[in-house]
Amino acid sequence: MEILDSRLKLFLYTMTASLLFLVSGLYFCQIYQSDKYIRLAHNNRLRMIRFPAPRGEIFDRNGVPLAVNDTSFCIMGYPLDLNTPAKLERLSKILLRHGIPMSIEDLEKTIKQQRSAAYRVMKIVPNLTMTQMAELVADYDFPRELFPLSVWRRTYPAGTTAANVLGYVGEISEQELETRTEEGYAGGDLIGKTGIERSYESILRGSPGQEALEVDARGRKVRTLDAHQAVKGEDLHLTLDMGAQKLAVELLKDWKGALLAMDVHTGAVIALASSPVYDNNPIAWGVSAREWRAIVFDPDRPMLDRAIAGVYPPASTFKAFMSIASLEEGTINERTMYSCRGGLRLGSHLFKCWKHSGHGGLNVTGALQHSCDVFFYQVGLKTGIDRLIKWGRKFHLGEPTGIDLPGESGGNIAGAEWKMRRFKTQWLNGDTVNYSIGQGYMLMTPIQIARVYAAIANGGKMVTPHLSSKGYKHPEEIGLNPAKLAIVQRGLDYVVSRGTGSRAGRFGVAVAGKTGTAQNSHGDDHALFAGYAPADNPRYVAVAVVEGGKHGSSVAAPMVGELLAYILSH
Repeated sequence: MEILDSRLKLFLYTMTASLLFLVSGLYFCQIYQSDKYIRLAHNNRLRMIRFPAPRGEIFDRNGVPLAVNDTSFCIMGYPLDLNTPAKLERLSKILLRHGIPMSIEDLEKTIKQQRSAAYRVMKIVPNLTMTQMAELVADYDFPRELFPLSVWRRTYPAGTTAANVLGYVGEISEQELETRTEEGYAGGDLIGKTGIERSYESILRGSPGQEALEVDARGRKVRTLDAHQAVKGEDLHLTLDMGAQKLAVELLKDWKGALLAMDVHTGAVIALASSPVYDNNPIAWGVSAREWRAIVFDPDRPMLDRAIAGVYPPASTFKAFMSIASLEEGTINERTMYSCRGGLRLGSHLFKCWKHSGHGGLNVTGALQHSCDVFFYQVGLKTGIDRLIKWGRKFHLGEPTGIDLPGESGGNIAGAEWKMRRFKTQWLNGDTVNYSIGQGYMLMTPIQIARVYAAIANGGKMVTPHLSSKGYKHPEEIGLNPAKLAIVQRGLDYVVSRGTGSRAGRFGVAVAGKTGTAQNSHGDDHALFAGYAPADNPRYVAVAVVEGGKHGSSVAAPMVGELLAYILSH
């Protein structure tokens, strides 16, 4: 009996302990961690689908489509359904079997970048065609917890012709996401990376839609709990004219450089070409790391927009500015004459004129007409660098023009303070001599040169170049003396009608402007021409900078003349 009693007591103790353990477990799960398990149960039946908004489309001034949305497909899924290496390995093998190279590491990176909640849908495989999507879904091994979703893909019909202007979109990076989460971005969203796409991202992007679904244990839809439609972004009409843009790109085809045109009264950009070109379509759709490196490290730098970010010595195109500054300062007038005998000796150094035999006696209009270096050497020395810098600031040299594109360079206005700060040495008279013909430390972008010539053409107003009416700013009055400005305008007229820029006037339009040949320590000299038309009633300004073109008169001038003639005739 004692043995039996002992066994019964042991059994009772065991049963009591087990019961206490079970009660403790129930208390821990149902009371102490009730919130956690309620949340997990809720997440297991709730699915959030986020629909990206169709991006606003971009058109030129005549309604020609430049950036549009084409339909493509994405394979979507949930982190809860892809939470093991085995599942990712299975999916990777299926994708590879259908010619879609996504490794396990690629899938993990995609999920990590987009993951914000276990129940929020994410983009697993982007940019599929209808055929690719159909083949995947029809595959017997395709995971049924994944599903296709129709989305938009950015396409640029203009391709290489306007890639430098439009830029491209790409998937938002982790760094961008950290700084822009409050703006409503999520992993996997597309965002403007460069060009107009980036400048006007806030109005082009639209508002994403969202749908909350209740699903069963197998992830199948039971009902829609809530839905918000995506709102398309605002369309954008640019000032760009694709006919003029295509012509500018064609004229630059065999060269590196920039060719642009804009309205002298408003700053509306009609053409903005940079060469060499690149195609923004593959970049927007997705390129491999090897392909991306090939573009970025191309020695010809096709992704550099030379029209706004290429900096060059303005060379003799700068002589128009020199004429205005010296006339306004009163250091010369229309009757002031200087003699050119092929060079100017300054100390032990001889600063030569491009015409070694010299031009003889010239006034300012004649010096512009024949592009006499010696005349402007003497004008620069008489006016002095401080007064030239003062007028440079009036024309906003050394600072960006404010064009509505990212990545613009401000160039370099140089001057005595700049040289002391940069090189810890004094400004010399030889520096002023070089400065006076747009060489030495002076650097400008093509769009800056165009802005200066627009002010000369429109009577002394600084316009802000822009590609959208949203970027328009009221012109700033410089305060030029009309009589003195007319002297410079007459000299620029002579350049084309009877001087070094005659080839710009061979297209049936009266052009006024200035040639330039900039020294290049890396090869052949750069060729420049800046001009406006019609000469007697200016409407448009155009600038060409051709790297290694040697002579502005023979290479750059005809480009500007042909582009201006096209714009005026259309």
